Amino acid sequence: MPVAPEKKHRTFEQRHLQVPRSARYAIMGTVEGDLSEVWIVCHGHGQLARRFISRFLPLERADRLFIAPEALSRYYLSPPVGGPHPSNTPVGASWMTSEDRESEIHDYVNYLDLLHDEVFSVVDRAKVRLWVLGFSQGVATVARWAAYGKVDPDRVVLYAGVLPPELDAAGAARLTRRSPLTIALGTKDDFASPELVAAQEARLRQLGVPHATIRFDGGHEVIPEVLLRLTEETTG
Repeated sequence: MPVAPEKKHRTFEQRHLQVPRSARYAIMGTVEGDLSEVWIVCHGHGQLARRFISRFLPLERADRLFIAPEALSRYYLSPPVGGPHPSNTPVGASWMTSEDRESEIHDYVNYLDLLHDEVFSVVDRAKVRLWVLGFSQGVATVARWAAYGKVDPDRVVLYAGVLPPELDAAGAARLTRRSPLTIALGTKDDFASPELVAAQEARLRQLGVPHATIRFDGGHEVIPEVLLRLTEETTG
């Protein structure tokens, strides 16, 4: 009886290569204006920057500049119909997935740092109040950036999302070095169950993070009244 040849076991390896690529962001206002505030706002999963920034129209003012970076990974929100690249199929973007997680976090923190440097190469940082706001998936994005990136915001707002699981006390302290953290959660938000809210509050207390929680009557959405409330509480 012939002996079957021994199978050779191949070893596969994954590596990383840094590549240049184009990142897109939306802007509302002008960098040449006499500014008092700059807002950098990060959208949620499945959104695009130009649509997300329109949510801040109620706050539009001549002395305010809004910048909405768009996540680096775009995808079709529904199965394409009518060909491989249909123009009528909605597209969204995602900050990251669980695949190659650490590299994706590293990439978007670097991206946001570069955007920050571009904005403040024109705008005098010492003359403006810098707001950083994240919505939904953008909450973890903003928290990581404020904790581990170059940005030094005057106000951090986490809207309809939770802190990233790896955030430690040192990183959390960077979120609140200029003002207490602000958390906004809708009472009808399916992603903000009482159990999840309680767990986050307990974690914030454990990390020693000074914060204020705004609860509003609404779901998983950016509501103009909540944005206005944020600015009124700052100036009031």
